[in-house]
Amino acid sequence: MAVLTTTDVPRPSRGGRPRDPSRDGVIRAAILRLLADVGYGALTMDAVAAEAGVGKATIYRRWRTKQDLVVDTISDLNREVASPADTGSLEGDLRAMMRSLVDVVTGPTGAATLSLLSTVPHHPALARAFHNGPLAVWRDAFEQIWSRAEQRGEVGPGLAGSIVAESTSALLTQRWLLTGEPVDYAYADQVADTVVLPLIRAEYPGR
Repeated sequence: MAVLTTTDVPRPSRGGRPRDPSRDGVIRAAILRLLADVGYGALTMDAVAAEAGVGKATIYRRWRTKQDLVVDTISDLNREVASPADTGSLEGDLRAMMRSLVDVVTGPTGAATLSLLSTVPHHPALARAFHNGPLAVWRDAFEQIWSRAEQRGEVGPGLAGSIVAESTSALLTQRWLLTGEPVDYAYADQVADTVVLPLIRAEYPGR
C-alpha cells in the first residue's frame, strides 16, 4: 500500500467568492497534521480552519462536509513524490523510488495515513479515495519503472503486477505498519540488495 503527500491541484469552485489556490497547500498540510494528531473521528471543519489560520468560510467554499474534505485530500496524496526518476537503470530507478516511499511513510503524511487506516473500512468513500488516489499513484509509478526496464532490455515482459514487483514495497510497508522498527534509507537499500534485485535477476537470468 501506499501512503499519503499533497499537491496543490485546483478544484472546481463550489460557489460564492472565487477560492484562493494559494491557500490550498496550507489547508491540506493542516488537515494532515490534525488527522495524525486527533484522527478522523475528532476532526472538525472548525479545527481545520484554526490549524490552517484561515476563516471558516475559506474551508466551506472548498468542502461541504468533513468527509468531502478528507476524501479530496486523500485523492491528491503522493502525486509529486511518486514521480519516478529516470536514472538510466532499473536498479537506480528502484532505489530512488524506494527512498521516496521511505520519505512518505516517515513524514507527516505517513502519520496521517496510520490514523486513517482503522477508519477506511467503515467509510466506502474514503476507501475509494485511497484506491483511486495514493494506491493508484504508486502502482502507476512502479509500472513506469518496469516498462522502462523492459524497453532497455533489463527485464522481460510480465514483471508489472507480479509477486517479484510486489516485493519492492511489501517489506517496507510491513515494517512501517506492523513492527514499529525504523524505516529508513539503509533498510530500503538492504531490501533492494537482498530481496528485490536478487529476485529480479533470478527471474530474468542473463539480462
